[in-house]
Amino acid sequence: MAEEDLRLLTPLDELILYQWHTRTAEDYFCRTCGILPFRRPRHRTAEEAAAGAPPFSGWSVNVRCLEGVDLEAIPVKKVLGSRLP
Repeated sequence: MAEEDLRLLTPLDELILYQWHTRTAEDYFCRTCGILPFRRPRHRTAEEAAAGAPPFSGWSVNVRCLEGVDLEAIPVKKVLGSRLP
């Protein structure tokens, strides 16, 4: 979701910010219930930028936090992941 398309009903400073290992992604948690409603994904690495990966400046939103969304109507593609050599 693009930065300008996210309208917050709770100010960011009223949420808990957590940053994992590289501290480049920003995970915001509700102080009351602990849910992760949205996050700002990590920045590109130097290798990703050099390979031409476009920058990402938006938000990743937990669809379970949106009103009026029928979770059963959202198609899900299950994957097993990749195996490392």
